[in-house]
Amino acid sequence: MNYQTLTGLTALVATLSLATAASATPSVNSTQPKVSVESKQLIAQSVGQASFYGTGPGEGGPLTANGEVYNPSGLTAAHRSLPFGTRVRVTSNNGRSVVVRINDRGPFIGGRIIDLSVAAARAIGLNRTGVGQVRMEVLSIGDGRRQGRRNR
Repeated sequence: MNYQTLTGLTALVATLSLATAASATPSVNSTQPKVSVESKQLIAQSVGQASFYGTGPGEGGPLTANGEVYNPSGLTAAHRSLPFGTRVRVTSNNGRSVVVRINDRGPFIGGRIIDLSVAAARAIGLNRTGVGQVRMEVLSIGDGRRQGRRNR
């Protein structure tokens, strides 16, 4: 990992930590109102390589890191450190963008900042090249909760 990538990731994690701490307010009602992801303020952003993983549409896969069954048709992604449930807008160099939910850990190849599901990669035209330059914008921080019980 080069110095520029390491510095960018460190800044992203620091920004997320501050944003999470600032938004941690006690709530009387545990039910949160539904708010459009598009209306949320940008929390942090990063630029780097994205890739995609998984099988073809309709073929379920193994469990993701948060306990869900991997769904290649879902708009989800893997990130090394963002909390599960975090919403991220990924924009490719062609200008196409997609909003995904973090539900897995990765990518585990140096220089990559996010791994997209098959459907998310298709939405931004990354499915043909496999890897491409993207801008990743954190729109909302997830609660980090696992969705199911991991038996493995």
